[in-house]
Amino acid sequence: MGKSLNGKELGKGLSQRKDGLYQGRFVNRFGKKQTVYAKTLNEVRQKLRNEQYEDEKALNVVAKDVTLDEWYEIWMDTCKKNCRDSTKETYAGHYRRIQKALGWRKLTSLNLLIMQQAINELETDNERKNSKKILVDMLEKAIDSDLLIKNSAKQINTVISKEVKKERRVLTVGETELFFSYAKDTFYYNLYVVAIDTGMRIGELMGLQWSDVDFEKKVVHVRRSLCYFRKDGKYVFEWHDTKTHNSKRTIPLTTRAMEALKKQRVRGQEILLKNAQTAQDEYKNLVFVTRNNRPTQQFIVQECMDVTTRRIQKEHSEFERFSPHCFRHTFATRAIENGMQPKSVQKLLGHGSLQLTMDLYCHVTDDTLFDEMRKMEAV
Repeated sequence: MGKSLNGKELGKGLSQRKDGLYQGRFVNRFGKKQTVYAKTLNEVRQKLRNEQYEDEKALNVVAKDVTLDEWYEIWMDTCKKNCRDSTKETYAGHYRRIQKALGWRKLTSLNLLIMQQAINELETDNERKNSKKILVDMLEKAIDSDLLIKNSAKQINTVISKEVKKERRVLTVGETELFFSYAKDTFYYNLYVVAIDTGMRIGELMGLQWSDVDFEKKVVHVRRSLCYFRKDGKYVFEWHDTKTHNSKRTIPLTTRAMEALKKQRVRGQEILLKNAQTAQDEYKNLVFVTRNNRPTQQFIVQECMDVTTRRIQKEHSEFERFSPHCFRHTFATRAIENGMQPKSVQKLLGHGSLQLTMDLYCHVTDDTLFDEMRKMEAV
């Protein structure tokens, strides 16, 4: 216990300095000493109680000399608490790229020069853009918490190299016919058909259940997605609600997609019978599974697509590799080319805004350009 200048016991954490000021000290939840001062004993007691209350109720949020690493943990636990685990893991990946250079630094020492140097060390414009984005958000929340007065991360330049921005890959009509002719007898052929005829995301296809397919009404209901990602040091499957409210939708099925789903139904029952002893109840209703009746994953589908692509390239060397998401791009582009109203395409894709649909998924192919120019000849 501390004492006053005349030797009187003042209580735990309280003392009087030689200049007459009273001081109160305690160790906050960050393990750091916090001190208050006042001219009278009653005042310092009140100040100390207030600080301890704020610390206990987490009203003081963070110590003033917090490092970026410490602030990242607080930012994730408070500002991003309600994010999906897969989204949190994405944030963690972006932060790890700059952690070695910046994590140990005091939040208040992060100026534009220091952050720009760290960003410059990253390999691609995309990595720089994502790392800047997380820095901007972290520092903005620090300003809201009265830890900073300025967000210098907003001025970070992310375009360092002269990278040629790749256009989103869209299959031409000819490429589509070529791929599907080669993929005809492959394990995931039915998935490819449903993907390109519905525009569903790969995660939505992975999470599609037979209860979502209405063969009588010829529609499929998109209600969830199944994600596979790293969590607590290991990879796990996790059910998620659809990406946004608009992502929850009903998609009419083409005749080809209906046939593919019927064939997949038969195949799925055969796979389930072969793996009846090991099949997990949680995944028994999935439409697209592996040969072992496990949920499929994007990288597995990609590997199977790559096998088909390599076969094509033996006779058509110009045919380029593409990802499962390319089916979604191609669906939207074909829909627009064939006269579907953009608003309808937006609903089928599950986008919240029409502008997003037009900006991201409506590509003009070379075939369409020639057709449009021929129309000009008649003018």
